[in-house]
Amino acid sequence: MSKKSMIILGIVVIGIIISAFLIFRNQTPYDADDLNQELIEENEFMINLQIGERTLTATLVDNSSARALLKELENGPITINMRDYGSMEKVGALPNSLPRNDEPITAGPGDIILYQGNALVIYYDNNSWNFTRLGHIDGVTTSELRSILGTGSVTVTLTK
Repeated sequence: MSKKSMIILGIVVIGIIISAFLIFRNQTPYDADDLNQELIEENEFMINLQIGERTLTATLVDNSSARALLKELENGPITINMRDYGSMEKVGALPNSLPRNDEPITAGPGDIILYQGNALVIYYDNNSWNFTRLGHIDGVTTSELRSILGTGSVTVTLTK
């Protein structure tokens, strides 16, 4: 083989190696964010909240607390009698305790929080504390949420 042929062959081989590197470099392994997004797209992390005549949808976060809540919902709806607390939230007892993933967070309108492992909280205003975030109510404004929750006690039914 001539020197010129060897140089051309070397250039072709280097080109193939570079092309393969560029193709595989842009491929990322299937990670938790991809899985979470896929599950959300398949409605695996979605629940419904029936409050009076309104049905709201919420997207849950991916943690052991939310997964435990979803597991509870496999057994049927969960109805919670909630009372107003601090002019910022509705709170009510869950039938069973859930695992806690407490961290310092600021909850805002529409956030669904697990408090002390056995209480469900729906925020319609802001509050900072050590909570476990469960999810967030989708597609409702703060004023709509306040109107739906009302000023006194309310019954909320969670379904899958």
